[in-house]
Amino acid sequence: MPLRFPRRGRSARAFDLDHYLTTAGADRRLIEYPRGATVFVQGGRDDEVMYLRLGTVKLAVASKIGREARVATLGPGTFFGEGALAGQPLRTATATALTACTVLLIDRESVARLFATQVTFAECFLQHLLTQNGRIQADLVDQLFNSVEKRLARTLLRRAGYGTSTRPRLTVPMISVDALASEVGATRSRVSFFMNRFRKSGFIHFNGRLTIDRSLITILLTD
Repeated sequence: MPLRFPRRGRSARAFDLDHYLTTAGADRRLIEYPRGATVFVQGGRDDEVMYLRLGTVKLAVASKIGREARVATLGPGTFFGEGALAGQPLRTATATALTACTVLLIDRESVARLFATQVTFAECFLQHLLTQNGRIQADLVDQLFNSVEKRLARTLLRRAGYGTSTRPRLTVPMISVDALASEVGATRSRVSFFMNRFRKSGFIHFNGRLTIDRSLITILLTD
């Protein structure tokens, strides 16, 4: 059965959301996952909600014959595994660390109590659900209709925080071609080909870090 959240009381104390989501406690655990590690597996117990502090996580589903489909790629500051709140007994996807990750695990009963007493947490979580739903829909459209070149450009712009900054160039930590290929859903050779094409066109630059020119958006606007 899904959790039933009681009505929020009027005497809710001040709640430090940032502190809660960046520290371990009696009702939550901080776990470090190396690149390539499985955070949870499809079919496993679904009794904790997770918050990604650092790193990148891939959500994917697998068919009975072993075919895999990427559902979403998550970055820092996002919740995942929220199916536990809907009463799902088992995980419906597998979560894999594409990079080294730090994850906060919160048991479902604790999340229910926070919804009931902490307005800040409830609003943050609701905003996450709305944003995540839109992103997953966009990812599915991307996979169904867009070329590898457009999917790669969109992934790079999203990693750089395009739309949240007005700077002409956006810098992000370097990411391996293998990690990008997994995130984009393409082969390593195809991703390398388009990364080199973007570099030669002046859309991206390498200098210890990856710098992305805002003009890369033009790739998404071409037919």
